[in-house]
Formats: sequence, structure tokens, C-alpha cells
Amino acid sequence: MRLVGKTALITGGANGIGLAACERFAEEGAQVIMADFDVVTGKAQEQLLKEQGFDVLFIQLDVVNRENIRSCVELAIETYGKIDILINNAGITRDATLVKMDPVDFAAVLDVNLTGVFNCTQAIVPYMLDKGYGKIINTSSVSGIYGNFGQTNYAATKAAVVGLTKTWAKEFGRRGINVNAVAPGFTVTSMVSKMPEKVIEQMKSAVSLQRLGTPRDIANAYLYLASEESDYVHGHVLHVDGGILM
Repeated sequence: MRLVGKTALITGGANGIGLAACERFAEEGAQVIMADFDVVTGKAQEQLLKEQGFDVLFIQLDVVNRENIRSCVELAIETYGKIDILINNAGITRDATLVKMDPVDFAAVLDVNLTGVFNCTQAIVPYMLDKGYGKIINTSSVSGIYGNFGQTNYAATKAAVVGLTKTWAKEFGRRGINVNAVAPGFTVTSMVSKMPEKVIEQMKSAVSLQRLGTPRDIANAYLYLASEESDYVHGHVLHVDGGILM
């Protein structure tokens, strides 16, 4: 198992890709902190994983609330003594074309998807610096690389996450901390499953592998970047998109 003895904090860990990452990391021996705003789902998923014998702790986390983040990190450190791996996975969408986009929705997506990544990393990285070790994985998106119709706010945040990743790689590499990003493509989540079948088929046809990604596909990429196998991978954006727009 690749993560024995490691402690990982995964934001947005109660659903979708984040939940798949919690499951995958637990399977590989990690102590997993499932951090999510959704208490009901988070507690239920924590119990299910514990019943399978995994070491998982759910903590409610609002990535926009810095005081809540501080309390979450303090509880994680009190419980496990360290945080080796941070997966900045939490994110939201509020899609609309530019002319129809509500400024409130624009700001909400920036708050969670961009400022939330800043908030969580700023709270956790000092503990990594003290240990001289850490793995930080940020979640970007193909929308942040290529843009996407109706996603002015989302694409802007995911492009900015790439900038954060490159900058933090320069700042922390000499201190023993790897910083990378994953850029998922079209992935089967609850949001996608609610789309009309015609739209889903159009999404599949744009992908070279002719299928949508699964949350586990993305979780496996997180796992690689969190493991010792990627110790010389730094400042990289790993596209996990089935070969879209090659």
C-alpha cells in the first residue's frame, strides 16, 4: 500500500471525486480527513468507510470561512499529529453565459474555487514546512485550460489554480513540498448525471476515449501525485481528460 503512515486532508470529500479520493486513499493505507460542508452526507460516508475498517475522520469545513478552517486543521493535527497531503478538491459551479451571469454567482464561485484553495493551503502549509515534507494537489479543470461556454466564473478560477500551483511550486519545492495540479475532463458526477442524454453523448463524442471519466479515474491521479512515485513531479498540471481537445 502506497500511503501507509500518511495523513491526507481532502476538501469536498463527502461527494463525487472527493469521496472517491477518500476511498482510494484509505484503501492505500492513509489516515483520511474527509473535510466537507455537507455534514449529513459526510457523517454517513465516514461511518460507511469506518465499517470497512478504514481510518477516516469527517470534519465539517467551509473553505470560505477562515476561522472554521483553522478549527478544522487544529482538530486534524490534534487527532493525527500531522497533515502530509492536502487535496484542494472542493468546488462549485454557477454556470451562465457572460451576459446572463449574476455577479453574486460570479463571486461565489471565486470564493470557493479560488479563495478557498488559498485559505486551506495557507492554513496547512506551515505544518508541512515544519516537517520538511508535504504533497499539495490542487484541482484545476480542462475548463481552466481551454475555457468552456457558459463558465466564465468557473474557468477563471480553474485557470487561476494553475497559477497558484506554479507559484507555490517555486516557493515550497526547496522546503520538501511537492505542489501539483490535476485537470479533470468531463467526469460522471451527480451534476453531470442530471444532464439530458443528448448532452452527455455530445460530451462523450468530444473525448478521444469516447467515454466520460469516473471519479475514481481522478482519484487515481490524486493518488499518484500524493505517493512517493511522484516525488520528482513538481509544478505539473496532470490532464485526466480522456484525450479531449488534443
